[in-house]
Amino acid sequence: MASVSAVRGWSRFGVSPGWRAVAALLAGALPALAFPAPALWWLASVALIPWLLIVASAATPRRAALDGWFGGAGFLLAVHHWLLPSLHVFILVLSALLGLLWAPWGVLVRRLLGGDPGPGRAVAALVLVPSGWLMVELVRSWEYLGGPWGLLGASQWQVAPALRVASVGGVWLVGFLLVAVNTAVAALLSAPRARAAGAAGVLACAVAVAGVWAWAPLPERAGTVRIALVQPGVIAGGHSPQRRFDREEELTRRLAGRRVDLVVWGESSVGHDLDRRPGLRKRLAALSRAVGAPLLVNVDAQRSDRPGIFKSSVLIGPDGPTGDRYDKTRLVPFGEYIPARSLLGWATSVGKAAAEDRRRGDGPVVMRLPGADGPLIGPLVCFETAFPDMSRRLVRDGAQLIVAQSATSTFQHSWAPRQHASLAALRAAETWRPMVHATLTGVSTVADARGRQIGGRLGTDRSAFAVHDVPLARGTSPYVRFGDWVVYGSLAALGVFCATEGARGLRRAVRKPARTPR
Repeated sequence: MASVSAVRGWSRFGVSPGWRAVAALLAGALPALAFPAPALWWLASVALIPWLLIVASAATPRRAALDGWFGGAGFLLAVHHWLLPSLHVFILVLSALLGLLWAPWGVLVRRLLGGDPGPGRAVAALVLVPSGWLMVELVRSWEYLGGPWGLLGASQWQVAPALRVASVGGVWLVGFLLVAVNTAVAALLSAPRARAAGAAGVLACAVAVAGVWAWAPLPERAGTVRIALVQPGVIAGGHSPQRRFDREEELTRRLAGRRVDLVVWGESSVGHDLDRRPGLRKRLAALSRAVGAPLLVNVDAQRSDRPGIFKSSVLIGPDGPTGDRYDKTRLVPFGEYIPARSLLGWATSVGKAAAEDRRRGDGPVVMRLPGADGPLIGPLVCFETAFPDMSRRLVRDGAQLIVAQSATSTFQHSWAPRQHASLAALRAAETWRPMVHATLTGVSTVADARGRQIGGRLGTDRSAFAVHDVPLARGTSPYVRFGDWVVYGSLAALGVFCATEGARGLRRAVRKPARTPR
């Protein structure tokens, strides 16, 4: 009963809307500590509980919606706080706007966990609260709203059982189970009549993870490919693009004799269109001949064959570009283009927003490395690694290795480089395909087909190359085969709930006696 009194005390605390809003803001920010750099991954299993208890204690649905809104804004601001130096006040506006997505979730939490719920409501909450959370993540994953950075399930990138779960249902299943555990514990703490259901919910989640660990299939090993990552590090001062290229060239030449199959440079590693710079083409071709392997560079420049600036993964062989090219298709809002520039162009005056919009490519590309049995690689650029569907599509198109080229040098001393690098493990585990994450200034890393790190990382303090023998894998993961079934199941569960609530409300309206006119 003490715990119930404590929760109900929030309603009295709610007499002061300002303090309650601050509490919800801070409670929403708490799960950010589960992500790198703090990487308190275990916190994700309980971090939502304070927020859930605050929302559940709301006196009205409107107050619950506000608690959901403020908590969502706090979560987004905490996870993306490293954008503040670039976007300034605009990141506060974006967090407030996107935080609104959690307002309906707040109403749902209050409906299921508010008051003193019985076992039936608690069991429904174990399914519907995680389902509602996934719908919020799904909507904010739309590339024009910023993309799926900071999905709760992504905080478990270094937890082996969670990576196995991801191979079955993607990051969505991991996130669903995390929210379900938080919901179950919240019911244990706040609802005496629902404690048995809460305990059963925790047990069910544990059994689900154990079952996946015991019975989910694993990829089969299928040879090895030797990959070199070239990370020039921070190059500051005048003529830095040229000096960076010189450093990349120097590091690459050191790979001669190491029998590598592919050399990968980071995002924006080449600043000129190769068709307009024959001398640059020749330098890159000479590097390929010296190393005895193709180079995958990333060209960030105005194209000669079509208008606009593109970010392109270009494969270079001993004779120059092979013709294999991937133009980035999903761009970073404000970083690479301004959405509705005529209305929001003022963002360039208050931060480091894109002065000129980059152009989008036509779609995914799979490239074959030289040789009769050369492996197929699927390139991604920068924050495209945050989208589960992109790596899944590449694997369905035949990619045996996912290669990501990235640059987070603008956020060098923040959480961003480590958060970005952590996604390699998750995408690899989901698809059963190893993933290479090569950057300009760190963190560069490689994950095998089960999401385990291969060798050491190149941190943000390194200017070096790294060579990895990357084991390839065969087979199709359940997630690649069945896709986002967790999302569809959650949507169906919410649909049934809404239909049931609507029917219940209609019955009440029909049974309500009409007032007799006086």
